[in-house]
Amino acid sequence: MKKSFIKKGIFAGAMAVLIFLAGCGYKPSTHYTQNVFDDTVYVNVIVAPDEPENAVYVKDALHRMVITRFGGRIVPKAQAESVITASYNGTSFSPVSYDSNGYITRYRATIRMQFRLDRKKGKGFRRNISSTVEENIGASSTLSSALRIQAIRVGMARALDQFLAYAAAEGVLREEKTKK
Repeated sequence: MKKSFIKKGIFAGAMAVLIFLAGCGYKPSTHYTQNVFDDTVYVNVIVAPDEPENAVYVKDALHRMVITRFGGRIVPKAQAESVITASYNGTSFSPVSYDSNGYITRYRATIRMQFRLDRKKGKGFRRNISSTVEENIGASSTLSSALRIQAIRVGMARALDQFLAYAAAEGVLREEKTKK
């Protein structure tokens, strides 16, 4: 008896949220990004000579983003209506805190990336994005190297999320212009 009551309560709560979101005119970001991106997308990642191992990570993350968040299809460049070019412009590390012996115990990594969207029809855009990550660091140089790569990847993931947010905001603006 309790389980069915709980299930009904969860179902009713979920339905209330859906009705509220539909009633207030909520649209997911995918709706707005479709005003910016076309159905078929080619992803180009410019490899940084000092961080070549991260190019594959960025390309895979962009592919996932195009498919899951934009609702697009990845195609060869000749068939693409939109081309996303992502380039890694480096990382700077700065110490945030030290221990009593003067060794760095925490650092901040600032990751700089540039995204460019080119479209066969319509206007594209370019966006420079910087993201920051703060991490603790250990005494081992092997661990420090792994943390460095991890910090860069976390920063790149944040930059990709910022790119998605910018694309959705651009889509909202374009939709508003077409309504007028």
